Amino acid sequence: MPKRGKKYREVRSKVDTQKRYSIAEAVESAIKSSYAKFDETVDIAVRLGVDPRHADQMVRGTVVLPHGLGKEVKVLVFAKGEKEAEARAAGADFVGNDELIEKIQGGWFEFDKVVATPDMMGAVGKIGRVLGPRGLMPNAKTGTVTFEIGKAVQELKAGKIDFRVEKAGIVHAPLGKVSFGPDKLLQNLSTFIDTIMRLKPSSSKGTYLKSIAISTTMGPGIRIDTSLIKETTK
Repeated sequence: MPKRGKKYREVRSKVDTQKRYSIAEAVESAIKSSYAKFDETVDIAVRLGVDPRHADQMVRGTVVLPHGLGKEVKVLVFAKGEKEAEARAAGADFVGNDELIEKIQGGWFEFDKVVATPDMMGAVGKIGRVLGPRGLMPNAKTGTVTFEIGKAVQELKAGKIDFRVEKAGIVHAPLGKVSFGPDKLLQNLSTFIDTIMRLKPSSSKGTYLKSIAISTTMGPGIRIDTSLIKETTK
C-alpha cells in the first residue's frame, strides 16, 4: 500500500472510522477533510444488496442533480436536418454527422457526452469500439439516443449523470464540488439516493442499501448510517 502524505493523515485522523454519520454530518465532514489546492469533487459509493450477474437485479439509471456537477460539460450531438438546429439552440458544443465521425476516427475526443438521434445510430456504430470503452456510446436506456435532442442536451448541461452497479454490487457517482457548500451537496446527495431507492429491483432480497460512503477527490471515505436514509431523503 502506498504511503499517505502528511495532509491526508491529518484529515484522516479527524474522521471516526467506527462511526456511521448522518447524511448532513457526512457532508460536513467531507468538506472539512478537503485539503487540495483545487476544488475537489465529492463522490459517493453505494454498496447494494444485489447480484449484477442476474439481469433482473441490474441497477442502472440516470439522474439530474439539482445543482449540477460544478463543471462545464461539453456535449456532442450526432443529428441531421432540423435536429441539428435544435441541438445548437439547446447549447450543444459540437453538432454534425459524418464529418464528426471521421474526426473521432482520427483521434479527437474533446467532449464529455454524446447524444444521437435514432436515425444516426447506424453511422455512429462505426465508432462504437472507440466510444464504448470511454463510456461515450449513446444509449437509449440513458436517454442519449432520442429525437428529443433539445431536452437531452439541456439535461446533460445541467448535470445529468448516468450510473450502473458494478460487478461487486457498488454504484459510484460524483455529487458536485466542495465549493458548493453543505446545502447544495446535501440536496444532490439526497436526490441521488432517492433515485437509487426507486430503482430497487423487486427480486432483490434482504438489505438493499448495505453501505454508503462519500469522499472528496483526495480525502478519506466517510461512512453514512443507512438506517437514517428514510428519515433524511424525500
